[in-house]
Parts: sequence; structure tokens; C-alpha cells
Amino acid sequence: MKTQRLYRPVGLKELELILSVTPTAYPPRLSWQPIFYPVLNFDYAAQIAKDWNTKDAGSGFCGFVTEFDISETYLQQFEIQNVGGHSHNELWIPAEQLQQFNEQIIGNIEVTASFYGSQYVGKIECSKRFSDLDVKEQYAYFLKEMENPTGNLKELVL
Repeated sequence: MKTQRLYRPVGLKELELILSVTPTAYPPRLSWQPIFYPVLNFDYAAQIAKDWNTKDAGSGFCGFVTEFDISETYLQQFEIQNVGGHSHNELWIPAEQLQQFNEQIIGNIEVTASFYGSQYVGKIECSKRFSDLDVKEQYAYFLKEMENPTGNLKELVL
């Protein structure tokens, strides 16, 4: 069976949904999202993840490129949509067909790139000491502890 590699830019919430159930399917579309649009090349997916997702609060101010393989024969029913420049090609899968589309994915969905915007706030959940600090504060705290040879770095991983 011949397959085609497709790409899907996603934000943090969508990535969490993919990873929380199974890395072989995309989550159902929200009521206001009539289509699922995988794109045909990595550069276009990276452009969306970097230029759009990293500026979007709903995406958690970060973007990820996911990749997957799917049967070429199955994809023939969907017309390629060009939505801008010569490389801005995507498929429009009606939301009501997403489950069937997911069933055609071969193997796992892979995360192959990640981008973080200036407003991204990450958390390190492994430490009570870090629980109320954003990613910049966590980094500053870690640097301070590294400068203090008597500091108890062991607490950072508890």
C-alpha cells in the first residue's frame, strides 16, 4: 500500500488530547470547527505552528508539528486546497468524517517540531517548589540554586 505523509500544526491543548488517548488519532472538532485540515508539507505546517500558534492563547502560546502516514488511495477523495502561496496546500476533511479519517492513519502520530512564543508559560510539575512559578521564574530559581553550593537541589526533583 502506498502512503502519503501529512502534517498537522497543533497547539498545546490539541496535542494533550492526542497524547491523552492514543497517538493514532486526532480529537473530534469543536462545534465551531467544520473542517480538519492536514497540510501537505512540513514547511507550511511549521509556518503555522510558529507564526500563528505561538501568538494564540487558545494554543497555549506554543505550536507543534505533527506528522502521520495515510493511504494515498483513501486521500484521493479529497481535493487539494491552495490557501495562499505555492506551498500552502492542505486537505479539507469535513468534521463529520474525521473518525473515518483517523481510522486510515497508519502507525502513530509523531511530534517533529515545537515552537514557543514569548507569552508561553510552562510549568515543571515535579516540584512543589516550582508549582507557582512560570518558566522564566523556574529558570531563574534553578540558576540561583546552582550558584549556591550548599543549596538543596535534591528538592527540585522531589
